[in-house]
Amino acid sequence: MTDTYAVFGNPIAQSKSPAIHRHFCEQTGEDMAYTKQLVPEGEFRQAADAFFADGGRGLNVTVPFKLDAYEYANHLTARAQRAGAVNLLIKENDGSITGDNSDGIGMVNDMLNMGWELGDKKVLLLGAGGAVRGVLEPVLSQQPKCLTIANRTVSKAEQLARDFHDLGTVSACSFDDLSGQRFDVIINGTSASLHGDLPPLPDQLLAPKAACYDMMYGAEPTVFLSWAETQGADQLADGLGMLVGQAAESFYAWRHIRPEVVPVITELRRKMVEGKKKAG
Repeated sequence: MTDTYAVFGNPIAQSKSPAIHRHFCEQTGEDMAYTKQLVPEGEFRQAADAFFADGGRGLNVTVPFKLDAYEYANHLTARAQRAGAVNLLIKENDGSITGDNSDGIGMVNDMLNMGWELGDKKVLLLGAGGAVRGVLEPVLSQQPKCLTIANRTVSKAEQLARDFHDLGTVSACSFDDLSGQRFDVIINGTSASLHGDLPPLPDQLLAPKAACYDMMYGAEPTVFLSWAETQGADQLADGLGMLVGQAAESFYAWRHIRPEVVPVITELRRKMVEGKKKAG
């Protein structure tokens, strides 16, 4: 019998998750079906109950339901507790639901797959919302020299620094306070790229051979990555690999098989570029 999985979100039409998991199934020969489901806001619990009652084995959860999924789970992994949000639900053999967060480890694994190093590096995280909170524990597990969280509302960054101070050297500041500082790795966790905007970053923020990562992605470089290139960044990457990486973590949690991510990233990138050319 084919096991069923899905991704819940609103909106959901743009989701690449079904295509990603289809590639994973082709690689591994696993017998599973994966769909996307538009869930009305305020109806996550009813939709999840119906999905699991109908034999569903696992869910991915995207905007705006990651907090709903956090509340829905019977058990939470340590990283989900740290993230304060859940993007992955697993139905256990006893019928209980475990909530996990694979976003952060998906991003870190993408960086490691590209040969980036976080250990003993000065890392800057831009933003203090849920996306940043979700990656802090996995980034700090790589033991950077220090991690700075910069945000327009400094109090939010300061709260995150307090919440994660036990995992490493974490500090908070405003964007204005970045002047004169240098970082080896800069991660954009703001939503600015979605709107074609750039956080107010000073020049000369990058250390020699710095790497810059944007959690957002597109067929063309984001505004943040274009800025990073003009500033002399040695390595650039967007969040497509993070998307595929978190899906791979989900697949592993459900099927106990770790799929190859690089061929899937390459194929998705190719289709995005082709789609952009056709649209142009």
